[in-house]
Amino acid sequence: MIHPDHSIRKELADQRPRTPVGLLSRAEKDRIIERGVHGLYRWYLARSQSKRNWNPDTFVRWPDMRKDHSPELMKIIEGFYAIEQYAPDYTAVTLRMNRKNYGRAQFQLRWGSEEEKHSDLWLNALLFSGQRSPEWVHEYKKSLREREWDTPWTDVIHGTFYVVFQERATQLNYLNTAIIAAGKSTNPAHANDADPVLLEAAKTIAVDEAAHYSFFLEIGRLLMYYYPAESIEAIWDIITHFSMPAIDLIPNSEHIWKQFNDSDVFTPRQFMGDVVATALSHLGWESRKALARGIKNNRLVPDEDGNLYSSAIFDEFGYDSIEKAVRKLHDKINDYERLMGLYAIDPTVFVPSGMPVREDVEEVENTSTEN
Repeated sequence: MIHPDHSIRKELADQRPRTPVGLLSRAEKDRIIERGVHGLYRWYLARSQSKRNWNPDTFVRWPDMRKDHSPELMKIIEGFYAIEQYAPDYTAVTLRMNRKNYGRAQFQLRWGSEEEKHSDLWLNALLFSGQRSPEWVHEYKKSLREREWDTPWTDVIHGTFYVVFQERATQLNYLNTAIIAAGKSTNPAHANDADPVLLEAAKTIAVDEAAHYSFFLEIGRLLMYYYPAESIEAIWDIITHFSMPAIDLIPNSEHIWKQFNDSDVFTPRQFMGDVVATALSHLGWESRKALARGIKNNRLVPDEDGNLYSSAIFDEFGYDSIEKAVRKLHDKINDYERLMGLYAIDPTVFVPSGMPVREDVEEVENTSTEN
């Protein structure tokens, strides 16, 4: 029997792929995600321009806004403006974090321009309310810009999942404000706050936030599909330490936050139910408890490329539903690419993750929990 020289065996071992056959390297997954996000951005841009291209100065008749709103509602509007006017900081930080991803960077520019309109909308609401003088508004604006927002999350995966939950929460804020402006609030403080102008403003901006949530949710699903282990750790961190952006920078933040809660615009119970539970469901998780079980399962051992050596995590969430969602996303992207003629030149191709199949792992049947 011939025994190969030790140096030859070592050379062959060094040349053997580090990623098992059927699984993707980190570089491959990053490339696939980047292509998916760019394709999604193309689709999003076309839809945004055709469906939501409104002007914050002219889409409603601001002079018709009521001038006798309750102090409680004015405090809410004041808070909305304070949070939204940090749009330049939000955009700069997320651009810096995602600048190497072409599609994501392009979207962040578009997202920033849409968030800027939200800031202008609430600025107009303050000015036309009749309860804040132009001098007060200008001084408030100046005081807010004295401090700069920065993200507590420095990696793309944490940053993405934070925005998933934040956009859903912001949409909820504006939907609840629309209830007040429609005269349907059960809170006595808002018994006389019905206002068609404010109702249209809140509904319009809520549609934008729903579109933003959907975009970031699709990116979250891509991350969940190709990086499940890192994604669930990030999601757990986000929901454990969540706070609305820039709330600590606003001079009167404690009063604003209390008013959000007292007026049922945004409460801890709403966050856990309408935000966390909804987003987790859309990401393939049945509940926060299921997510916790996935986190704590000591058989969860990802390799350096984010692939899993164990199927334990797949016992806890609907990985198959995430794959279906990612395939559906690619179908949507491909439909748009066919419409514009790009599909014949450079189509966005779905690539299976290869998980959870490994030689030492049994396949797990998952139940889809996606709405």
